[in-house]
Amino acid sequence: MKKIRLEKITLNIGAGTEAENVEKAMGLLSRITESKPVKTFASKRIPTWKVRLGLPVGATAIVRGKKAEGMLKLLLRAVEFRLKKTSFTKNGFSFGIKEYIEIPGVKYDPKIGIIGLEVAVSLGRAGFHVKRRKIRRAKIHQRHEISAEEAWAWAEQNIGVKEKEIE
Repeated sequence: MKKIRLEKITLNIGAGTEAENVEKAMGLLSRITESKPVKTFASKRIPTWKVRLGLPVGATAIVRGKKAEGMLKLLLRAVEFRLKKTSFTKNGFSFGIKEYIEIPGVKYDPKIGIIGLEVAVSLGRAGFHVKRRKIRRAKIHQRHEISAEEAWAWAEQNIGVKEKEIE
């Protein structure tokens, strides 16, 4: 029950208020993940940034299962398997990729330009479905949650992540 496993990888691109940029982000995510991405919409109004409620501002794609394991190694190769320890939180970790052309196997597309993305990795254990199911939903005890230290140890052992030196 204490064995940690990879639940999912979420790729996010914030594209701003331009509809053209959102379409570029959707195209890039579909190229990287080979699945259909989803638009993300603004949840509140920010007049100084010209953001209004319901306006598409980005794209996200979720990868699960065996495909997620291969995708994670590919994405970590873009950052040379080096992450900060502060990137690790309860039940997962996240990191950013400054330019998508750093990902091995992804070539530059002049129609898309240069875009960065954020990768969020969710970890889980057996029994985590208890907090997400519809019938008889229950809380998970704090001892069963994955701490940042446990997530770091899992990433170090299973994927080969090393600590990034702070410049």
